[in-house]
This record gives sequence, structure tokens and C-alpha cells, in this order.
Amino acid sequence: MSIAESTIYALQNRWIIDGSHLVYYGMRVDPNLLNNKIRITSKQKQLIFHLPSKLDEGKMRSLSRLLKQKIIVSKDKVRKTPKSLDEATYCKECVANDFMIPGLEFNQDGLCPMCENKAKAEEMRSIIPIKNTIERNEKGRFDVAVFYTGGKDSSYLLYYLARIQNLRVLAFTWDMPFMTKNARQSIENAKKQLDNVEFVSRKMSDRDLHKIYEHLYQLEQNPCACPSLAYALFYPDMVDEKIPYFVLGNEPVQMQGIYYNGLTPGFAYNQKYQKYFNILLGIGRILTLRRPFRLGQFHALMTMRQLAYGDSLLKRMAGYESELITHVSDAMRTNSNLVKPLKRAIRRSNWSGNIPALVHVDFDQTMEGRYNWTKIKRLLQEEMGWVGPAATDKSLHTSCLIETCKENSQFQRFYKMESRNIPFSAIEISLASMGTNYSREEALQELKNHLGFSLDMAPSCKLVKQYLKEKKISG
Repeated sequence: MSIAESTIYALQNRWIIDGSHLVYYGMRVDPNLLNNKIRITSKQKQLIFHLPSKLDEGKMRSLSRLLKQKIIVSKDKVRKTPKSLDEATYCKECVANDFMIPGLEFNQDGLCPMCENKAKAEEMRSIIPIKNTIERNEKGRFDVAVFYTGGKDSSYLLYYLARIQNLRVLAFTWDMPFMTKNARQSIENAKKQLDNVEFVSRKMSDRDLHKIYEHLYQLEQNPCACPSLAYALFYPDMVDEKIPYFVLGNEPVQMQGIYYNGLTPGFAYNQKYQKYFNILLGIGRILTLRRPFRLGQFHALMTMRQLAYGDSLLKRMAGYESELITHVSDAMRTNSNLVKPLKRAIRRSNWSGNIPALVHVDFDQTMEGRYNWTKIKRLLQEEMGWVGPAATDKSLHTSCLIETCKENSQFQRFYKMESRNIPFSAIEISLASMGTNYSREEALQELKNHLGFSLDMAPSCKLVKQYLKEKKISG
């Protein structure tokens, strides 16, 4: 008997059979990055089903593709998933590790897929149009609208648009029940500092919000609906005010995280492609006697339609739908008080052409280099009276009390292979720690001290359960 025939083979950890496919819960290195779903024949499925086992020559031929990709390996090479950060294997250059991202692969140099593709990711700035300089709106009271939480990123966006660009800004705040005290104080301080900003705050009724939260909690084990719920709340106002731009300030590491989670194709980041696609859409609009889209208007309309109506058939067929956004949309549509005004605003703006263009300010470019989290916090404190968290080494989440609950639930669902979405902040903190936004040492400290990557329930999840219980009783 040959050595091969005497070897016991097994399916590598975190691969499972799902119908006619093998599905991987992890992140693979090149050349198989994002190739996490592989079609298999009925014969291959039967052979895999009986693993671990020995394989004769014929069986090895049938499974040759899977053996070559190391999806099927000798039993002694099956990896084990760590049970804590202390047991994890870390990337040599960033804080990515195989506990925080179970199934994370490393190349022969000890690099994770994100560090391995660092140069490629530099070109992936945004999946929505980038517009760092915005013109004055001669037809209305406001030049731009933003969603403002009092956190680090939205505070910098507001500072950049109001102070640096000197634009007239309408700043929307959703007064949600889990906003931190420091975020509330930051908002009050910003009101005193910025006289060209109009601040609008809105609070949902506890009855309406509880219905959405409870539905979402059943799907995600956390109720986080921000910022999608805020977009739905304020879109009708933006349409009524004829605001030309709705501006987001996601930094590139957040945008790149969407790609590494397999939620959008690489070509979607190409700004030239976005312009050409917009021209084609414009031709279609003219043929139906409607105004052609300005760049970013299609993105706004599709974002709002997703929230109001759910996933489109085209998006589902393409396989790029986001489980999280789908669940938020499903939860929102349990509440007609929220969805009906949104649907009316979508129809009205679609025919009138008064669609606020959804655009992205590239934080790296505005800083002439890198959006360094530590420097930004210092700038905001000096210029805006921004109040950071009590823990000065905390930078990733600065405005919400239950972000660690969201992290914790996303992590546990992915760890248990109940969700295919890698925790978003796991990717973000890894990308940020490549020596650009944050040093590896700073990121490692935040990861271990302040984030929700644990097999134990995060303490902030108790706040969620308490809220759901109290409001159910009072409702």
C-alpha cells in the first residue's frame, strides 16, 4: 500500500457541505481570496460525506481539485479554531488573527489575505462616488446633509464640510436609546462651534422602535439598525428641502471591508466605471421622460429602495446581497409608520429628480495622507470641543453603548458558522492597523481591551436585553 493510500484524509476545518456546494467560513489567501463557495458533483459530495477516510487512486482523482486547493487534507493537517485571542495566530504585519476571524488563512510569509493584497486595496477607495469638494447650492437653504452621531468619524465629516469647506450643512441626528453621554455632549458642543450648521434631532416612539429592535434581535442577536434606520427617517426631509448632496464620510478601510466580506465586486470601486454606468442610466431616464441622474443619485435611490422594499431580484441573483442589510430592511418593514413616508419620498424624488446624491468624502485625501485616528481625536477636541470615550485608547467605536454587543453577536454567529458575514469591525481594525490609520500596537491594545471578540456574552448585550424587556412591558 502506498503512503497516499494509507493516509487518512479529512475536510479542512470550517468547510461544510451546503447543497451542491462546499462553503467556507473564513478568509482565504491568494489565489483563492473570496472563492468561498465551490460547486461539487454528486460523486464528490458522497466522497466528502464519508470523510475522514483513506482514499484510493480513483477517489483521489475525483477529489483532485479539492486536494490541490488544500480543502481536503491529511487528517493531521486539519486546523483547529482557537478559543481565545491568547491562543490565536496573528498576521505578521497587522492584528488580524484566526480567533477574531475564524478560518483566516496565512501565506508562507505569515501574512493574512488583507496584508497580502495591500497594494491592490489602495485602489479601492469607495463604492459610491467620491466628492471631496462640493459646490454651493444656489437653489436652496442647504448645500449638504449629513447623518451626525457625535462620534469620531461623523464629527470629523461635519468639521470638514462646515469649517473647512464652509458649506451650509443640515445635520441629522437620530436620538437613539444607546447613545453615549460623551457623544451627546459632543453634539451640544458642536452646536456652539458651528454657526453654519442646522441641527435636527428626531426620536422614534418606543413602541415603533421596540417592534423593529425585537424583530432584528431575533435575526441578528443584536438590534443595531444604525445608520440604515436613520437614513430612512431623514430621507423625506432631504427630498422636501431639495438638498443636492447626502454626504457620507466612511474612511477607505470601511469601504475595503465590504470587499473582503464578499459583498461587492472589485470593479464597483472603479470611479470611471461609476461615471460610465451613470451615463447609461441617464439615457434610460431620458427615454422615460425623467431627468438623468447626477452622479450619486442612483446610489441614493437604490440605497433607499433597498431599505423600503428589500433586496432586488438582480442583487439576489448576483450573490452580493448583505445579510445584515437584508435583516435591517426586514425589521424596518414591520413598521408602516416608518416605511410608508419613505416609499412616498422615493416615488416623489424619482419622478421629480430631487434626489440627494449619495457621495463620499475620502478622509485619507482630506488629510493629505492618512486619516490617523489618534491625530483626528486630538484635532476634534481642539477645534470642536469633541468629547471622546473615557478610555483614551479607544478609537473604533465612540458614540454607541452597544457596539461591542453588535461585534460580539456577529463574531459568535460567524464563529459557530451560523452567518457567512465576517464581523465588520474585525476587518476594519485589521486594515487600520497596517501602520496607516493606527499603529499595530495601538490596534492590538484596543482589540484586547475594548472590542467584543469573545465567546462570552459582551456586557453591553445586557443593556439590549434590559431595553427589550422594559419596553415590551411598558408597551
